[in-house]
Amino acid sequence: MDRREVQASVKDERLVEKRRDQMIKGAITLFKQKGFHRTTTREIARAAGFSIGTLYEYIRKKEDILYLVVDRMYDQIRERLQEDLVTNLGTVESLKLSIAYYFREMAEMQEEVLVMYQEAKSLSKDALPYVLNKEIQMVGLFENVIENCVRNGELDLDEKQIKLFAHNLFVEGQMWGFRRWALQKVYTLEEYIDLQLELLFYGVQGKVNQGTGGER
Repeated sequence: MDRREVQASVKDERLVEKRRDQMIKGAITLFKQKGFHRTTTREIARAAGFSIGTLYEYIRKKEDILYLVVDRMYDQIRERLQEDLVTNLGTVESLKLSIAYYFREMAEMQEEVLVMYQEAKSLSKDALPYVLNKEIQMVGLFENVIENCVRNGELDLDEKQIKLFAHNLFVEGQMWGFRRWALQKVYTLEEYIDLQLELLFYGVQGKVNQGTGGER
Protein backbone atom coordinates (compact mmCIF):
# COMPACT_ATOMS: atom_id res chain seq x y z
CA MET A 1 0.00 0.00 0.00
CA ASP A 2 1.49 3.33 -1.10
CA ARG A 3 2.35 6.14 1.29
CA ARG A 4 -0.17 8.99 1.21
CA GLU A 5 1.35 12.13 -0.29
CA VAL A 6 1.05 15.28 1.82
CA GLN A 7 1.30 18.30 -0.45
CA ALA A 8 3.70 21.18 0.31
CA SER A 9 4.18 24.43 -1.59
CA VAL A 10 7.88 24.50 -0.60
CA LYS A 11 10.07 22.57 -3.06
CA ASP A 12 13.21 22.16 -0.93
CA GLU A 13 12.81 18.57 0.33
CA ARG A 14 15.33 19.00 3.15
CA LEU A 15 13.51 22.08 4.42
CA VAL A 16 10.17 20.27 4.16
CA GLU A 17 11.59 17.41 6.24
CA LYS A 18 13.01 19.80 8.84
CA ARG A 19 9.82 21.84 9.21
CA ARG A 20 7.64 18.74 9.38
CA ASP A 21 9.88 17.30 12.08
CA GLN A 22 9.30 20.46 14.11
CA MET A 23 5.57 20.23 13.44
CA ILE A 24 5.39 16.58 14.49
CA LYS A 25 7.23 17.19 17.77
CA GLY A 26 4.98 20.13 18.64
CA ALA A 27 1.83 18.27 17.63
CA ILE A 28 2.65 15.15 19.69
CA THR A 29 2.99 17.26 22.85
CA LEU A 30 -0.31 19.00 22.19
CA PHE A 31 -2.19 15.85 21.19
CA LYS A 32 -1.09 14.24 24.48
CA GLN A 33 -2.41 17.21 26.45
CA LYS A 34 -5.56 18.11 24.53
CA GLY A 35 -6.30 15.50 21.91
CA PHE A 36 -6.42 16.01 18.15
CA HIS A 37 -9.81 17.73 17.88
CA ARG A 38 -9.18 20.28 20.63
CA THR A 39 -5.75 21.23 19.27
CA THR A 40 -5.66 24.06 16.72
CA THR A 41 -3.23 24.48 13.83
CA ARG A 42 -2.24 27.83 15.33
CA GLU A 43 -1.20 26.08 18.55
CA ILE A 44 0.77 23.50 16.56
CA ALA A 45 2.55 26.25 14.62
CA ARG A 46 3.41 28.05 17.87
CA ALA A 47 4.72 24.84 19.44
CA ALA A 48 6.80 24.19 16.31
CA GLY A 49 8.31 27.67 16.48
CA PHE A 50 6.89 29.32 13.37
CA SER A 51 3.81 31.18 12.13
CA ILE A 52 0.50 29.72 11.01
CA GLY A 53 1.27 30.98 7.51
CA THR A 54 4.53 29.05 7.44
CA LEU A 55 2.79 25.92 8.70
CA TYR A 56 0.42 25.95 5.72
CA GLU A 57 3.37 25.99 3.35
CA TYR A 58 4.09 22.40 4.46
CA ILE A 59 0.61 20.92 4.91
CA ARG A 60 -2.89 21.61 3.54
CA LYS A 61 -5.11 20.79 6.55
CA LYS A 62 -4.86 19.75 10.19
CA GLU A 63 -5.55 16.11 9.31
CA ASP A 64 -2.28 16.13 7.35
CA ILE A 65 -0.41 16.77 10.61
CA LEU A 66 -2.15 13.87 12.33
CA TYR A 67 -1.23 11.60 9.43
CA LEU A 68 2.42 12.72 9.60
CA VAL A 69 2.47 12.16 13.38
CA VAL A 70 1.00 8.65 13.23
CA ASP A 71 3.06 7.65 10.20
CA ARG A 72 6.27 8.80 11.91
CA MET A 73 5.43 6.91 15.10
CA TYR A 74 4.85 3.67 13.24
CA ASP A 75 8.14 4.17 11.41
CA GLN A 76 10.02 4.72 14.68
CA ILE A 77 8.51 1.63 16.29
CA ARG A 78 9.19 -0.49 13.21
CA GLU A 79 12.81 0.73 12.92
CA ARG A 80 13.56 -0.03 16.58
CA LEU A 81 11.89 -3.42 16.36
CA GLN A 82 13.51 -4.37 13.07
CA GLU A 83 17.00 -3.44 14.28
CA ASP A 84 16.66 -5.96 17.10
CA LEU A 85 14.77 -8.74 15.35
CA VAL A 86 17.16 -9.02 12.40
CA THR A 87 19.80 -10.27 14.86
CA ASN A 88 17.47 -12.95 16.26
CA LEU A 89 19.04 -16.41 16.20
CA GLY A 90 15.87 -18.45 15.83
CA THR A 91 16.03 -19.76 19.40
CA VAL A 92 13.53 -19.35 22.21
CA GLU A 93 16.10 -17.53 24.34
CA SER A 94 16.85 -15.00 21.60
CA LEU A 95 13.10 -14.58 21.01
CA LYS A 96 12.62 -13.83 24.71
CA LEU A 97 15.38 -11.22 24.55
CA SER A 98 13.71 -9.63 21.52
CA ILE A 99 10.33 -9.57 23.25
CA ALA A 100 11.85 -7.96 26.36
CA TYR A 101 13.57 -5.38 24.14
CA TYR A 102 10.28 -4.58 22.40
CA PHE A 103 8.43 -4.23 25.72
CA ARG A 104 11.05 -1.77 26.98
CA GLU A 105 10.88 0.26 23.76
CA MET A 106 7.09 0.45 24.02
CA ALA A 107 7.37 1.59 27.64
CA GLU A 108 9.77 4.34 26.53
CA MET A 109 7.33 5.42 23.79
CA GLN A 110 4.16 4.89 25.82
CA GLU A 111 2.90 8.46 25.42
CA GLU A 112 3.38 8.33 21.65
CA VAL A 113 1.67 4.94 21.45
CA LEU A 114 -1.34 6.29 23.34
CA VAL A 115 -1.60 9.27 20.97
CA MET A 116 -1.33 6.93 18.01
CA TYR A 117 -4.21 4.71 19.11
CA GLN A 118 -6.42 7.43 20.53
CA GLU A 119 -6.23 9.66 17.48
CA ALA A 120 -5.81 7.21 14.57
CA LYS A 121 -9.61 7.03 14.25
CA SER A 122 -9.54 10.66 13.08
CA LEU A 123 -7.41 9.85 10.05
CA SER A 124 -9.00 10.16 6.62
CA LYS A 125 -10.46 7.10 4.89
CA ASP A 126 -7.48 6.86 2.55
CA ALA A 127 -4.86 7.30 5.31
CA LEU A 128 -6.23 4.89 7.94
CA PRO A 129 -5.81 1.66 5.90
CA TYR A 130 -2.23 2.67 5.11
CA VAL A 131 -1.16 3.14 8.74
CA LEU A 132 -3.02 0.02 9.89
CA ASN A 133 -1.18 -1.97 7.24
CA LYS A 134 2.09 -0.72 8.72
CA GLU A 135 1.05 -2.25 12.05
CA ILE A 136 0.33 -5.58 10.36
CA GLN A 137 3.82 -5.43 8.84
CA MET A 138 5.31 -4.96 12.32
CA VAL A 139 3.39 -7.97 13.63
CA GLY A 140 4.83 -9.80 10.63
CA LEU A 141 8.35 -9.16 11.95
CA PHE A 142 7.47 -11.17 15.05
CA GLU A 143 5.84 -13.84 12.91
CA ASN A 144 9.12 -14.26 11.03
CA VAL A 145 11.24 -14.81 14.14
CA ILE A 146 8.66 -17.19 15.64
CA GLU A 147 8.69 -19.14 12.36
CA ASN A 148 12.49 -19.33 12.61
CA CYS A 149 12.11 -20.89 16.06
CA VAL A 150 9.62 -23.42 14.65
CA ARG A 151 11.97 -24.32 11.78
CA ASN A 152 14.79 -24.80 14.28
CA GLY A 153 12.63 -27.16 16.35
CA GLU A 154 12.55 -24.72 19.28
CA LEU A 155 8.77 -24.27 19.16
CA ASP A 156 5.93 -26.49 17.97
CA LEU A 157 3.28 -24.16 16.50
CA ASP A 158 1.12 -24.19 13.40
CA GLU A 159 0.54 -21.19 11.13
CA LYS A 160 -2.53 -19.87 12.96
CA GLN A 161 -0.84 -20.25 16.33
CA ILE A 162 2.20 -18.35 15.06
CA LYS A 163 0.02 -15.45 13.89
CA LEU A 164 -1.91 -15.26 17.16
CA PHE A 165 1.31 -15.50 19.19
CA ALA A 166 2.74 -12.57 17.20
CA HIS A 167 -0.41 -10.46 17.72
CA ASN A 168 -0.36 -11.26 21.44
CA LEU A 169 3.25 -10.14 21.72
CA PHE A 170 2.51 -6.92 19.88
CA VAL A 171 -0.46 -5.97 22.07
CA GLU A 172 1.09 -7.04 25.37
CA GLY A 173 4.11 -4.86 24.67
CA GLN A 174 1.83 -1.85 24.32
CA MET A 175 -0.39 -2.79 27.28
CA TRP A 176 2.09 -1.22 29.72
CA GLY A 177 1.11 2.15 28.21
CA PHE A 178 -2.63 1.45 28.04
CA ARG A 179 -2.92 0.05 31.56
CA ARG A 180 -0.02 1.76 33.31
CA TRP A 181 -2.38 3.51 35.76
CA ALA A 182 -3.10 0.07 37.23
CA LEU A 183 -0.02 -1.97 36.36
CA GLN A 184 2.53 0.44 37.81
CA LYS A 185 0.86 0.12 41.22
CA VAL A 186 1.68 -3.59 41.28
CA TYR A 187 4.75 -4.20 39.06
CA THR A 188 7.96 -2.60 37.99
CA LEU A 189 8.50 -2.70 34.23
CA GLU A 190 11.00 -5.54 34.59
CA GLU A 191 8.60 -7.55 36.76
CA TYR A 192 5.90 -7.03 34.15
CA ILE A 193 8.21 -8.24 31.37
CA ASP A 194 9.35 -11.30 33.34
CA LEU A 195 5.78 -12.32 34.21
CA GLN A 196 4.55 -11.81 30.66
CA LEU A 197 7.38 -13.95 29.31
CA GLU A 198 6.63 -16.63 31.90
CA LEU A 199 2.95 -16.73 30.93
CA LEU A 200 3.71 -16.64 27.21
CA PHE A 201 6.20 -19.49 27.26
CA TYR A 202 5.09 -21.49 30.30
CA GLY A 203 1.43 -20.65 30.39
CA VAL A 204 -1.41 -20.76 32.88
CA GLN A 205 -1.91 -24.49 32.35
CA GLY A 206 1.68 -25.12 33.39
CA LYS A 207 1.02 -23.26 36.61
CA VAL A 208 -2.12 -25.28 37.26
CA ASN A 209 -0.32 -28.56 36.63
CA GLN A 210 2.56 -27.54 38.85
CA GLY A 211 0.17 -26.70 41.66
CA THR A 212 -1.64 -30.03 41.38
CA GLY A 213 1.40 -32.24 41.14
CA GLY A 214 1.13 -32.48 37.35
CA GLU A 215 -2.45 -33.80 37.32
CA ARG A 216 -4.91 -32.51 34.73
